[in-house]
Amino acid sequence: MNHGRTIFSQLMDFLPRDEFHRCVRRYNGNHNIQTFSCLDQYLCMAFAQLTGRESLRDIEACLRTFGPKLYHAGFRCKRISRNTLANANRVRPWQIYADFAQHLIAQATELYADTDLGFDLDNTIYALDSTTIDLCLSLFSWATFRRTKSAVKMHTLLNLKGSIPEFILISKGSVHDVNILDELLILPAAIYLLDRGYLDFIRLYRVHQAGAFFVTRAKSNTRYERIYSNPVDKTTGLVCDQTIRLTGFYAAKEYPDLLRRIRYNNPETGNRLVFLTNLFHVPAMTIAMLYRGRWIVELFFKWIKQHLRIKQFFGTSANAVKTQIWIAVSVYVLVAIVKKQLAPERNLYTMLQILSLSLFEQMPILQAFSKVETETDIQPNCIQLSLFDL
Repeated sequence: MNHGRTIFSQLMDFLPRDEFHRCVRRYNGNHNIQTFSCLDQYLCMAFAQLTGRESLRDIEACLRTFGPKLYHAGFRCKRISRNTLANANRVRPWQIYADFAQHLIAQATELYADTDLGFDLDNTIYALDSTTIDLCLSLFSWATFRRTKSAVKMHTLLNLKGSIPEFILISKGSVHDVNILDELLILPAAIYLLDRGYLDFIRLYRVHQAGAFFVTRAKSNTRYERIYSNPVDKTTGLVCDQTIRLTGFYAAKEYPDLLRRIRYNNPETGNRLVFLTNLFHVPAMTIAMLYRGRWIVELFFKWIKQHLRIKQFFGTSANAVKTQIWIAVSVYVLVAIVKKQLAPERNLYTMLQILSLSLFEQMPILQAFSKVETETDIQPNCIQLSLFDL
């Protein structure tokens, strides 16, 4: 007896279906397809991401177990075959799911625009970083990285408001991180938090000329001259706040303007950090706290590797790998949208843990995310028979 719609079906209601079908038509994804559409492919992969499936055979076995519930969950294909899914991942353009994920990202970014990060700044704050996903050389020979290893890199520009990835580029593992700065569309007045691997003064000067700001870490061999020193409160961990000019032969030509150099000793970890930035109008302590916010992108990578299936791939071709990564990202953003629109008290991690165990339960989705605990029917003052006579 059906007591209601499945949680999976209710979750998929938040997908903008019209936009999805536009993406499919844009790349002619359903050409000559009779039974297993691109939407069925997406639903299968979303199910695999949310429930932590390990292989195509695992996906096939689990979905066939639910039988008639698949139709009520939105599937139009009556019987899921691992060979059909593997072929779809191999031949259907990954750009369909990339474009659809970008649409979800734009929707989530708008929803989280009013999030308070705790900084007295009106600027949009981004964190840029990458994560390397190791692959088997014999199976993924196209993903060049090292002589004995293959890998792909997931370069991500994370908007700290809502931890939404606004820009993602999937490249071979051999591509250096700093090259991604050439691919970014720099937003004026935005603040970009960069790791030391992005320290390239030519590219940083382009960011500066575009009217944006950056905060990065200096290398130990950076040569400079001090122009001016601002007073700092050393009890907070700040050591110095200096206005500098680069004096290295190439660096001085690549970045001819002044920079701000801030040295900070983290009292919690004891780490000594030296920051370089073109952000002069905010307190030095705010710069240090901004860079600490960059670790949100590290947590994003850790979370997405642990809870979304991008470590074990359901295909070996470049198309299959990119399809799986983009669907994984879209699932993450979809849950972020659901969290914002339904406003449940759970965090994203807890919501995904709940979804992984209850996708085909037939209950209101808000009830699944509710924090109300089930109370026992036994009253504390009721008469309870004693099992043993004392």
